[in-house]
Amino acid sequence: MRFLITGANGFVGKALCAELLRRGETVKAAVRCANSSVGGAEKIVVGAVDDDTKWSDALHDVDVVIHLAARVHVMRDDVADPLAEFLKVNLHGTENLARQATQAGVRRLVYVSSIKVNGESTADIPTLSPNPSPIRGEGKSVFSELDEPNPQDPYGISKWRAEQALHRIAQKTGLEVVIVRPPLVYGAGVKGNFISLMTAIDKGVPLPVAGSNNLRSLLYVGNLVDALIACATHSAAAGKTYLLSDGGDISTAMLAEKIATALGRKSRSFYFPPSLLRAAAAMLGRSAQVDRLFGSLQVSNLKIRNELGWCPPFTLEQGLRATAEWYNRRI
Repeated sequence: MRFLITGANGFVGKALCAELLRRGETVKAAVRCANSSVGGAEKIVVGAVDDDTKWSDALHDVDVVIHLAARVHVMRDDVADPLAEFLKVNLHGTENLARQATQAGVRRLVYVSSIKVNGESTADIPTLSPNPSPIRGEGKSVFSELDEPNPQDPYGISKWRAEQALHRIAQKTGLEVVIVRPPLVYGAGVKGNFISLMTAIDKGVPLPVAGSNNLRSLLYVGNLVDALIACATHSAAAGKTYLLSDGGDISTAMLAEKIATALGRKSRSFYFPPSLLRAAAAMLGRSAQVDRLFGSLQVSNLKIRNELGWCPPFTLEQGLRATAEWYNRRI
């Protein structure tokens, strides 16, 4: 099968290209800059992804596109109109790619969206399901594909609008669209909050997370790559939306312990009343970071398991161990 991977030099893109090549597939790697490294894939420079991007060379003789390129979520966005900037890439750039893909004879497009389409936390979920799945603790539920979309920030809104646009194009053209919504992805090359947490634990920084009883779903990059390939190749995936996770939800306190173990360090977590921490964070403009530490966000991966027979090939412990090995090599 012949693949085009957009965002191929990113955190997920590199892992995806490497795995596809290992499986003997033909891979084109679409990148923004000529100096990007894509391993053994055929590199195609497309420049910025927006509604003016020319995809003809990249899409020639391609069966499946896996669309990873995006303007990603940032904690502090200093542009004048963040939503407009997200829509420029994530909506209009995606629509443009999908239209050109249909003209080029591409059969399927797998779109990597975000769990942020569902919402920010699994508390008081608005749901279309008559039987939402309860979990232990505080009456929360688990995000599923049946939930009514509830994006809360410009990034999540842009991803949801891109999903809607792809479905419209699919209905008009017959393009097979598959959408996946991953939660936080970790693994070799991870950035953002996860690498910050690893660095703090590695340096012995005391963290006020002991006793936290929240539950969060994570996704190891190796599991995401395996799921994306299943979505690209399985006949039953066409037209579907899937939520992904490692399958073993974990509290922030336990995650800190497991990261410390993987790094060969001692966890220095301590208890601090979450209500006081939230109050202090609100005064400092850091409420979002604290919500991520103590909030719950759980994802059900039952649909992709049942429909595609997919099972995460790596456990949480294996994923954290591989991430720690990469972390230790880089310093």
